[in-house]
Amino acid sequence: MAYIDDPITQRANLDYIKVAMRQPLLDRSDEVSLAERWRNDKDPKALHELINSYARLVISIASRFRNYGLPIGDLIQEGNVGLMQAAARFEPDREVRFSTYATWWIRAAMQDYVLRNWSIVRTGTTAAQKSLFFNMRRLRGQIENSGESLTDENRKWIADQLKVAVSDVTEMEIRFAGTDQSLNAPLRDASDDALQDFMPDGAPNPEDVVIGLRDTQTRSRWLAEAISDLPPREQRIIRQRRLEDESVTLEFLGKEFGISKERVRQLEQRAMSKLRASILRRVENRGDLLPAD
Repeated sequence: MAYIDDPITQRANLDYIKVAMRQPLLDRSDEVSLAERWRNDKDPKALHELINSYARLVISIASRFRNYGLPIGDLIQEGNVGLMQAAARFEPDREVRFSTYATWWIRAAMQDYVLRNWSIVRTGTTAAQKSLFFNMRRLRGQIENSGESLTDENRKWIADQLKVAVSDVTEMEIRFAGTDQSLNAPLRDASDDALQDFMPDGAPNPEDVVIGLRDTQTRSRWLAEAISDLPPREQRIIRQRRLEDESVTLEFLGKEFGISKERVRQLEQRAMSKLRASILRRVENRGDLLPAD
């Protein structure tokens, strides 16, 4: 469904389109001269003239994206950004008309805008999905114009044409059939009930939060008390190897204590055994050591 602007915006868009369509066309020598002045001398007047002369190209391409339900004015603005990117990268020496080169940049800018704004759910994250998004309607239209419906066989044909999986075609078909809905929208007319009122909350309730905090504090106290029972050297090994965000190597600690890294490993294993035994002496139920699901 196409987006419908308010009357003021429609009039502003129409005025812009009229001005753009009245701009004179450039021949090859003129566009090369303007492009070189902008590229080599950063002449803003040259850029302005070049952009204005090809604004009609932006408008033409924007009209092809109107069926995605987005404002035509926004599409034109995005296309103008692509047009300026083309002007910044255009190389006149390559014997290519600026309109041919700019078309790719304009279309790419508009496609990116459509993918970012068509739905709040991210669409077309890969090149194959982008191709599917922008070509599925055309291929589906060919099928429907021939009097057929979208069968499994036709879905496979679309998948083969666009080199994607059939499951991707099915998923995109579902996406096209649905629209974004606000969770605050009323379920029925003259009703205060909204969809969000009936959605379950998967977060823990306040009681579970308090219990979890208490249990975490208790486990932290047990660990701190168990570590304090260790000899100073083993305490440092445990803290450096197990409790720091970035643990140090056995070799590093070996150099610090003047012992081999194998000896550090043995001390670490012995300290861990002591910790387990110390904590278990403090726990009545071993299940209390594990967080609740």
